[in-house]
Amino acid sequence: MTGRVRAGVLLACAVVVLLTAWYAGSRFPQSAPPPSPGSVRLGPEPGEEVSAYLARLPAELPAPGVAVLALVQFEAAQPVPDALAAVGGATPVTAVLRVPLPRVQTALRFEPLETGAPAPAALATAREHARRQAEVDAQQLSGRAGAVAAVEAQTLADAAAPCVLALVVRADRAGLDVLTGVVGVRAVHAAPPGVTARELALSPLLHEQVERADPPPDDGVVAPS
Repeated sequence: MTGRVRAGVLLACAVVVLLTAWYAGSRFPQSAPPPSPGSVRLGPEPGEEVSAYLARLPAELPAPGVAVLALVQFEAAQPVPDALAAVGGATPVTAVLRVPLPRVQTALRFEPLETGAPAPAALATAREHARRQAEVDAQQLSGRAGAVAAVEAQTLADAAAPCVLALVVRADRAGLDVLTGVVGVRAVHAAPPGVTARELALSPLLHEQVERADPPPDDGVVAPS
């Protein structure tokens, strides 16, 4: 076999391989990789001016009739019944729980809500799960961190305690417009259409963050639990 014939055979084989790959790819398309967890931030950027953050939120609301996930942020932590009353007909998806202590940094605890369960029961379960996690932290951490976690666990054990800092809800544009006017709601930050709870990175405003989204002070006295 001459070199020219051999080159022609190799070229023909390469064309066959490429056509086979194209046919397989077009007939059996590969599914897109799943979205990265935490790739869509809801909440201010670190150090962002609070006024600038609040000013940009209306432009991020969805078009009329489109339902999306949104982070409903309260002016202060709310008891479970008050938090649910504030979001009205919207469907809660995730709770952000935090025990407020004066000039003490406390944990943000993110709790997915049970699908299909009544909202009050789902949120009560989330609060109880957060309490158990705080108890574990209190046992594993030492010094100030352990003392703070112990106070958190004690507070979260009280069903009437104000501990719901924010809720991720699903609602359409009309529902979100209503939420922006609810007394006690500080901000409503909508995710882009199609974003799932798995993709969200949640960083709600703390009530201490008035001018900038900076870490709050942590020089307060931690009362023994």
